[in-house]
Amino acid sequence: MFLNKISILPKETNVENQYPFTIPTINSLTELELKNNVTFLVGENGTGKSTLLEGIADNCEFNTAGGSRNNLFEVDAAESALGKHIRLSWMPKITNGFFLRAESFYQFASHIDQLERECPGALDSYGGKSLHEQSHGESFLSLFLNRFNGRAIYLLDEPEAALSPQRQLSFLRIMHDLVEEKGCQFIIATHSPIILGYPNATILSFDNGEIEEVEYEMTGHYQITKYFLDHREKLLEELLEGE
Repeated sequence: MFLNKISILPKETNVENQYPFTIPTINSLTELELKNNVTFLVGENGTGKSTLLEGIADNCEFNTAGGSRNNLFEVDAAESALGKHIRLSWMPKITNGFFLRAESFYQFASHIDQLERECPGALDSYGGKSLHEQSHGESFLSLFLNRFNGRAIYLLDEPEAALSPQRQLSFLRIMHDLVEEKGCQFIIATHSPIILGYPNATILSFDNGEIEEVEYEMTGHYQITKYFLDHREKLLEELLEGE
């Protein structure tokens, strides 16, 4: 592990009434310890997962629109509202890594194409082929297979957005190899019960107004998916035909 603690700096007067501290989970956060190389952030939309991830990326000096320290491009509303309010504790500190924002990946792919036009060879780190010339899922896997390497920290916001269930399994294998062979660290915000199943990961729930560590089987993602698979016909009948 490299990043082992996230701390909220002392709050300014009336900051609780300003975003992002209007999010209960963020407002209640004072300090968060990271216990192993893979940490998942789970919870409903709007509970602060992406906000925290963006704040971490900002403090890592990664482009908060997506990418690493070296990817300089802009996307509207990609700046971090939390970044200036947090402090990261490292042992040791590293600079290598990447912030994946699924929602702005198209702009990131366009940025890499522009770099290739300006300096041929930029695509080598992404499989040698424009990310726009691959399917969404293929481009994500190209990123994971070719760009992710060495001792690094990877911050991923909903990586499952472009991945089929089979490719989510492929991603788990890629992540496992990077963790076991390179010592990489991952912090991932996800809704995928497949990705959440990665063994021995820490799962942090944002659902109850504060961050709590939970077991895999206690996540809503697992429970709802399992109930649907076990009781599909009954659930759909109640959902679609019930008054």
